[in-house]
Amino acid sequence: MIYNLIMYAIQSCIAIYSNFNEKTRKMWCGEKAAFDVLRANVDTQAKYIWFHAASLGEFEQGRPLIEQIRKEYPQYKILLTFFSPSGYEVQKNYKGADIVTYLPIDTVTNARRFLRTIRPVMAFFIKYEFWYNYLHILRHRGVPVYSVSSIFRPDQVFFKWYGWEYAHVLKCFSHFFVQNEESKRLLEGIGVKDTMVVGDTRFDRVLQIKEACKNLPLVEKFVGTRLGSPVNGARQRRVFVAGSSWLPDEEIFLKYFNEHKDWKLIIAPHVIDEDHLKQIQELIKDRKVIRYTKGNEENVEDAEVLIIDCFGLLSSVYHYGDIAYVGGGFGAGIHNVLEAAVWQMPVIFGPNNKHFDEAQGLLKSDGGFEITDDESFRKIMDDLSSDSLLMKECGSKASTFVQSLSGATEKILSSIEL
Repeated sequence: MIYNLIMYAIQSCIAIYSNFNEKTRKMWCGEKAAFDVLRANVDTQAKYIWFHAASLGEFEQGRPLIEQIRKEYPQYKILLTFFSPSGYEVQKNYKGADIVTYLPIDTVTNARRFLRTIRPVMAFFIKYEFWYNYLHILRHRGVPVYSVSSIFRPDQVFFKWYGWEYAHVLKCFSHFFVQNEESKRLLEGIGVKDTMVVGDTRFDRVLQIKEACKNLPLVEKFVGTRLGSPVNGARQRRVFVAGSSWLPDEEIFLKYFNEHKDWKLIIAPHVIDEDHLKQIQELIKDRKVIRYTKGNEENVEDAEVLIIDCFGLLSSVYHYGDIAYVGGGFGAGIHNVLEAAVWQMPVIFGPNNKHFDEAQGLLKSDGGFEITDDESFRKIMDDLSSDSLLMKECGSKASTFVQSLSGATEKILSSIEL
């Protein structure tokens, strides 16, 4: 079968490329070690529910479901697998799962060996995961398999004339919990009837994150700086938070804020390395810049730009902003706009957002704003800056949009048998 030849070819490419690339090396070593991890940790008397996420973003979508099952059905143990190092390396010590490991590449041999070792009683594949051999063996064994927060578009291979054979993999799922009506319609059009529109579990996750928000004393000191005495505890300089930004994003918004110094800036770039951090600082003109890891109560107090040069803080940093910008829209696609929207802020992002339902929803709700260049960014910022009531209303609409689409986790759990 062509698919299996492709899988063996991919496995060979990963092995070869691992000699030249650190991320690929971690993946290759992790996949090879996966069976040792399972042998050392699997409780043969336990019943395992298996969750698979390609990377960190998909894990965040599945996390509310993992934690709710963990809470309500403690008789089950949780296996969590990742394909990408960007997910595994961040969450390898995640306490919500009993075992966390890489998923070996989808060859027939690996799939049989993996499933023979773990023997899951149920499996959840998050969003875009359609591993042919794993899924067919699970179906053959009668194991219920659910696709969670999945979303489908007409340009995917399943809906093309040449993809009819691979589309059979979709019939291995017991049920699809999809994000929107179009996904349900597309699946039903090729004979996949077990579908239910529940929305995206990411809405539940960002509400969880908001509840667990960290207090960041250094950021509080930064945003609390006054030009003179405070008035009723209110900040006298508003705060713009840029999350997961790339250089094309930074070139646009920093050009504006070099001219408009009545705003303070918090920048949490997507890539944190010395070259990128220097690029950001070179774009900033005549403003005091502090990196978070080098900040203290004295030097941050009169700083005007705070660069978050470490991971894990962004979702809490948004709490301190008045307007948010989410990066990636001038590249492969925007990052998580919901983490910002939940904090009652207008959210600005670049043009590559058309395949992101959450961004489209924010635009329609008037809680989000698309920019395409310097001028469109300038206009949006000028409009919001000059009308505090408008800024507040847009932020409220963004938060209301998130709240209105929460609840997918409960809908899924009420529809499956545990």
